[in-house]
Amino acid sequence: MNAVAGPIELVEHARAVNRPLPDVVGRALAASRIVEAAPDPYAAGYWVLKAGSKVGAVSVTVPDAEPVTLRIIPKVPIARLFFLLCYSLDPRGWRDGQVDVAEHQEVLPALAHAFERQVERAIRAGLIQGYRTTEDTALVVRGRIREAEQVRRRFGAALPVEITYDEFTTDIPENRLLRAATERLLRLPGVPRPIRARLLHQRTRLADVTPLVRGQRLPAWRPSRLNVRYQHALHLAKAILDGGSAEHRPGGLRIDGFLFDMNKVFEDFVCVALREALRPHGGRGVLQAKGVYLDEDERVRMRPDFVWYGDGNPSRPLAVVDAKYKAERRDGYPDADLYQMLAYSTALGLSVGHLVYAKGNAPHAGHRVREAGIVLHQHALDLDQSPDGLLIEVSDLARVIAATAPE
Repeated sequence: MNAVAGPIELVEHARAVNRPLPDVVGRALAASRIVEAAPDPYAAGYWVLKAGSKVGAVSVTVPDAEPVTLRIIPKVPIARLFFLLCYSLDPRGWRDGQVDVAEHQEVLPALAHAFERQVERAIRAGLIQGYRTTEDTALVVRGRIREAEQVRRRFGAALPVEITYDEFTTDIPENRLLRAATERLLRLPGVPRPIRARLLHQRTRLADVTPLVRGQRLPAWRPSRLNVRYQHALHLAKAILDGGSAEHRPGGLRIDGFLFDMNKVFEDFVCVALREALRPHGGRGVLQAKGVYLDEDERVRMRPDFVWYGDGNPSRPLAVVDAKYKAERRDGYPDADLYQMLAYSTALGLSVGHLVYAKGNAPHAGHRVREAGIVLHQHALDLDQSPDGLLIEVSDLARVIAATAPE
């Protein structure tokens, strides 16, 4: 079995590198599609690895061998990545303050640090409580009798009683989500020891909260004045719990880690930021719009990233936008993106479509489609600028979209 000296570090969308890997690990990485992986044809025991849009860290464990850790570093600064992520989760809450990622240069340590700091702020004054509906079997009546269950289970017997009641407790969705995200981070490789110690302390404070069952749907919570101090931590908890899971493969092979897909991070940010920036122009913005079909028989379904609908006629589209986490190359953007936007614009009955890219050689390009009268706009955002500058650029884009919308 080939020895691997320390963690393997790759950079998002950077050039491929070759590294020594056990064949079973290389095949597992190739099958997982975390990175592109193929045997090096010129060096036995080496694999050619190339990172795509996924960033973070994973550990591949093979029986009777040391785990192989793979770290994928994003091209954008860590602080910028977390601004994009947190703004899309809570645009109003995160506008005035950035998440604290300290000096960390990798995704997982930065995320663990940021989450632990937010949990500390959330529960410093104690765990919040709320009412939880509980169903139970008891010898005394408390709350309400579940009459149907009483008849079905007890066949008319007076005791015990099937009851339901509202209990005031700390065992509520907000605290259960914080505990689940804390435990998720503690299971992951690559969390620095000082942060792990602080996370263990937070888990102790949440010890009386019922843990979530793996695979179970996450409990729902709603923002309120009672959970205001929890909200930043809860948004990060959702990102942690959505950010990947362990895979068990035949032969005891295990892949565990945490990954962000930069395609989705960018897409979510663009759509949420545009929705917020278009509010002064009226209408409503819909992310991942449903009910859009290419054909009249409604058999070919499409899902544009963002559709802006009008006020007077809520079902009338005013603009369609698709976000692409791509940088313009010397020969321009891929033609396939234009074909896709042409289909969206045609299906929605719009004469204008907008593509938004992560970076470009020019801020804007436009193409008028022959015989169709449809203009396809390609816009580029500069992710290297400050968060305030990026939001200003999105606001300028929103004004362009509003100006090109049908009256």
